[in-house]
Amino acid sequence: MSDTPNLFMQQERNRSRSHWLVAAFIAFFAWLGFGADFLAYEATQGNPAGTQHSIPWFGVVLSLVGAAIAWYAWRTGPDKVLWSTGAREIDTPADATEKQLVDVVQEMAIAAGLPTPRVYIVDDADPNAFATGRDPEHASIVVTSALLSTCSRDELQAVIAHEMGHVKNLDVRLMTLLASLVGAVALMSDGLGRILFRSGGRISLGKSRDSKDSLGPLFIAALVLWLVSWLLAPLVTRLLALGVSRDREYLADAMSAQFTRNPMALASALSKIEASDTPSSAIKGGAAHLCIADPLGRSLSSKEGAIADLLGTHPPMAVRIARLKAMGYQQQKAAGTFVAS
Repeated sequence: MSDTPNLFMQQERNRSRSHWLVAAFIAFFAWLGFGADFLAYEATQGNPAGTQHSIPWFGVVLSLVGAAIAWYAWRTGPDKVLWSTGAREIDTPADATEKQLVDVVQEMAIAAGLPTPRVYIVDDADPNAFATGRDPEHASIVVTSALLSTCSRDELQAVIAHEMGHVKNLDVRLMTLLASLVGAVALMSDGLGRILFRSGGRISLGKSRDSKDSLGPLFIAALVLWLVSWLLAPLVTRLLALGVSRDREYLADAMSAQFTRNPMALASALSKIEASDTPSSAIKGGAAHLCIADPLGRSLSSKEGAIADLLGTHPPMAVRIARLKAMGYQQQKAAGTFVAS
């Protein structure tokens, strides 16, 4: 049941994808900036000296803005995710339930060979959990109040072990960075959308090189592409966040079984989570891909196929449960304790 080779491969992929994600994010801002410079240059050709746009300062400024946002997301992303869900940290357990949660997190940190993460609770009616952080030394485990009331101690332990798997294979680094950048792009796109709405879709960039002639088709095509890039950026980044989360859940499930030696406990916990039909009121779309189960509805995550793989945040729960039960069967068979029903 060892997943060590897969773990090392996943860690390396996550490091590489985190770097590429930041590079792509900065490149996107550079495209928006230098694209604006091109549009301004084309629109102001023929203007009097001193009024023609010739210095690409839009590109330079937006490239620096993209780099600053990526750095800020890297440094503060975990805190922003916790803030957005209304999570409260458990410093001193207030009751037996919170004490059990803290104890289980400490046990699974030891089993995973990791530093003990900070522990948070989100008051929410949807049983769920997620991990966030830059690395194992700065990780946090978050569970909803509904999960604590739904799961037994063994099931809670299995869920926490699953989240420890995400911490150990550095999923939290990539997924938290994605959540932060998705939010930043959505905010900026929303701002541009408001500007366009208030201007009635009319943008004046000055005169063409000949006031008698209209701006050429190349200019119009570039303008349309530039605006579409702004407006579709949240959708593209959202799809990226969805697309990278599915396969990671299978590995984290396997790591939970490895840490607890009890795959049936996670299978039971996932069954209870799946049976809940109460949508989350605290966890929004930007952080949905971090959770152990889709907090915004399980319709797409219950299906297989190309569309579900593209749009669903998680693999089908039935498949995950079946895989865990198969691990449990192999475990019992190896121990000589399996009894056919």
